[in-house]
Amino acid sequence: MVRGVLEEMRIRSLGVIDDAVVELSPGFTAVTGETGAGKTMVVTSLGLLLGGRADPALVRVGAKAAVVEGRITVSGADAVAVRAEEAGAELDDGALLISRTVSAEGRSRAHLGGRAVPVGVLTELADELVAVHGQTDQQGLLKPARQRGALDRYAGDAVAAQLAKYQEAYRRLRAVGGELDELTTRARERAQEADLLRFGLGEVAAVEPRPGEDVELAAEAERLGHAEALASAAAHAHAALAGNPEDPEGVDATTLVAGAGRALDAVRAHDPELASLADRTGEISILLADVAGELAGYADNLDADPRRLAAVEERRAALTGLTRKYGADVAAVLAWAEEGSARLLELDGDDERIGDLTAERDALRRELSGLAQALTDARTEAAARFADAVTAELASLAMPHARVTFDVRQVEVADGGGVEVDGRSVAYGPSGADEVELLLAPHPGAQPRPIAKGASGGELSRVMLAVEVVFAGTDPVPTYLFDEVDAGVGGKAAVEIGRRLAKLAKSAQVVVVTHLPQVAAFADRQLLVEKTDDGSVTRSGVIVLEGEDRVRELSRMLAGQEDSQTARAHAEELLAAARVDG
Repeated sequence: MVRGVLEEMRIRSLGVIDDAVVELSPGFTAVTGETGAGKTMVVTSLGLLLGGRADPALVRVGAKAAVVEGRITVSGADAVAVRAEEAGAELDDGALLISRTVSAEGRSRAHLGGRAVPVGVLTELADELVAVHGQTDQQGLLKPARQRGALDRYAGDAVAAQLAKYQEAYRRLRAVGGELDELTTRARERAQEADLLRFGLGEVAAVEPRPGEDVELAAEAERLGHAEALASAAAHAHAALAGNPEDPEGVDATTLVAGAGRALDAVRAHDPELASLADRTGEISILLADVAGELAGYADNLDADPRRLAAVEERRAALTGLTRKYGADVAAVLAWAEEGSARLLELDGDDERIGDLTAERDALRRELSGLAQALTDARTEAAARFADAVTAELASLAMPHARVTFDVRQVEVADGGGVEVDGRSVAYGPSGADEVELLLAPHPGAQPRPIAKGASGGELSRVMLAVEVVFAGTDPVPTYLFDEVDAGVGGKAAVEIGRRLAKLAKSAQVVVVTHLPQVAAFADRQLLVEKTDDGSVTRSGVIVLEGEDRVRELSRMLAGQEDSQTARAHAEELLAAARVDG
């Protein structure tokens, strides 16, 4: 059993497909058919299984949800199996079952090995399972940034290690440069902030507030402001408790309670309960004497000096001046002063900090220059190998005289703000200082030009296929999906594409959505996406073509007529040639 390949998919209520089972060959499978939408749904289904975006518009009209299920053979030691088991999945007789459900309302659910998992887990597995190459990828690879990424992917660790070191230094340089820019561009604002802090800290230092002083002064001001009333109340209460010397006939509480105590003490021996009351009366007598004494002392010590009251109010006004500006109370003012002092030290140290950061920035830029040079050297070396490998592949794709090269270049900057590569100051970014562009010379004597400008549609398809085949040799995955990569190709070139895909299928699973009979003829298995229409509903199904059915489909693809004898002969000839090559 071939490990790590997709055995089959079941598609339900997805687009034009009502319910279909897609059985794939472990080698080369071609998907053909008259309906482009149906063939696209096969690709979309695989995308959903591998964590692609769930679009409710994919759900078939009238259905509650679309469901895609897949069965992939794996071994217990595969990275895919290990990651699946980490997510709680279980293998089914050496196979991993994956399903994805998309509701008409847009909700999406994913299951892996019978266990619900986040869609992100499927995305992680995709990198290990399938390489997808379609027309959108083909157009994307026309962009220099994507071409640089392709080169880095081909180069592997030789570039990846250098790029990781470069990016770490680049992040540090960005952080230092950002802090330095802030210090220098905001110098005026920071100077104004320092002046305000010095003024405020000077005001606080001049007043010298103590913790809790505002609370103490508020209580003292309240007491001094009501000194006469407090003294009168204390004197009146003292007279009521201890008597008034100027009124010998007056009755006071202390004398009355003492008399009560003596009366009870005289008979306490006759009843324990009364004795207890006598004891409590004695305690009251002692308490009254204590309170009377403290009232006398309070009245004597009460300060009614108006000058002291004026001094307290003046101090409170000074503290209020601080709390209006720097905090709700004295405690908050003191906290502000502590923070302000630390901030002022920081601001006053800006000049020194600017000097330190400038030196660090220059050192990092020198380090980055060395890393950028190493990265450029690694890319240049890999570019030559990559170009030779792609050129060799093009020879087997009916482009024997084509030549592919990579232009690895840098953009010079005159202001000294770049990094130094090959003795020049050049622009740089998070991926290095290099701009990478894939060039094609389709025939001898032709000037190499960017593939976006120098390649026809058919040539571009073959260049992209060659790039993918080269990747397959350096960074293999179990399955390759090609979606209409043969666009713009025909005749002998189409035969060569089919032959090359068949060769790739000897070491990996290859699934190709194609409209070319020359490509489909080389497949180990051909699937037909067939459309039916009952007048009210259009449906598409997927069937495996064998024998006569396959000849008829190839005839249709060749001439548009399944029963054309000429087309049938050509179809049989294509199949025979493919069998000979196989």
